[in-house]
Amino acid sequence: MKTYIEIGIVLIVAFTISCNNPSSKKQVNAVSSDDAGNEKIEQVFADSTYQLTGVAVAEDNRLFVNYPYWLEKHKYSVVEVIKGRPTPYPDAEWNSFKKGEDGQNKFVCVQAVVTDDKGFLWVVDAAGIGLGKVYNKSNKIVKINLKTNQIEHIYRFPENVAGENVYLNDIRVDTVNGFAYITNSNTGGIIILNTKTGSSKFVLGDSPAVKSDPAYHFSPLGKELLKGDGTPLKVNSDGIALTPDKKWLYFKALTDDNLYRIKTELLRQFDISDEILNKNVESLGKFTTTDGMIFDKKGNLYFGDLEKNSIVKITPDLKMQTIVQNDNELIWPDSYSISEDGYLYVSVSQIQNSPWFHQEKELFKKPFKVVKIKIN
Repeated sequence: MKTYIEIGIVLIVAFTISCNNPSSKKQVNAVSSDDAGNEKIEQVFADSTYQLTGVAVAEDNRLFVNYPYWLEKHKYSVVEVIKGRPTPYPDAEWNSFKKGEDGQNKFVCVQAVVTDDKGFLWVVDAAGIGLGKVYNKSNKIVKINLKTNQIEHIYRFPENVAGENVYLNDIRVDTVNGFAYITNSNTGGIIILNTKTGSSKFVLGDSPAVKSDPAYHFSPLGKELLKGDGTPLKVNSDGIALTPDKKWLYFKALTDDNLYRIKTELLRQFDISDEILNKNVESLGKFTTTDGMIFDKKGNLYFGDLEKNSIVKITPDLKMQTIVQNDNELIWPDSYSISEDGYLYVSVSQIQNSPWFHQEKELFKKPFKVVKIKIN
């Protein structure tokens, strides 16, 4: 089986990141798990067979989940959970991909699902079966109308934006300005998509801000997580979040604790060079390791601490606190969605128990779950 992620180019050149906020340079520490609140973790969906990664909650608490095609055992890619049961979404045909087909108009390897504020579901199809190279140039973003349950648009990318070594990971959509932002977790970088015209641009690919810090020892099992070849797991730009006012894009690599941001006004100008963008990336300091991330309407940023099986909240003034910790229910909190009634939905994917890290043996503590936690 192919390794989980190819390691990016080793960084040997020092990099200076501008920061307009002096306080953002400080080290931020989470409170201990003993100080965590009493927020209740409620299970809303469980799957005893297939590993899931993404979760999205829409109006009327419609719940969507995705399953990446990572392991040989795979059935559906995107489902709507109806009365506790997974139903292929938007239909069975889109979820019927088999190896050997071209994959252009079917889901191949879906990494994330996200709802926007206009009634659409956005599906990130990385098309990297087994976390390998892109299958048959079939990586894409699929926009689905939740009122009609029909495909609204399929966004595809040129080779210089999302070629065979780009693993599309997570997406955030700005419906005000008509742009979407997608992370590349393989080699690192961010894809800017004009959702009105379909044009796209790959940026920050050479920035240390999108690369996992090689000095950080990512240890969700108590010791550094190693791939099958014995090298440490290094996952580059992964989590991504838009501030409520859409003015800032926050992002970070998965396997270290550094957090960065950049003004979206700059990203939306396709004629701006990467050199200028690099100089405008702001370092916000060190927090914790997380896979996904999400802002609430008040400007609080939520992470899942992968090494402590917990959920943390970072306030607008960059104070971090643990809101819930549970070694059994939060085994690799993966992706996030916030419902209108104030719940944080969390997918629990148990990636550290995958066979890539355990001599091809699955150590999953099934079922895989989606849980929710009251935050507002």
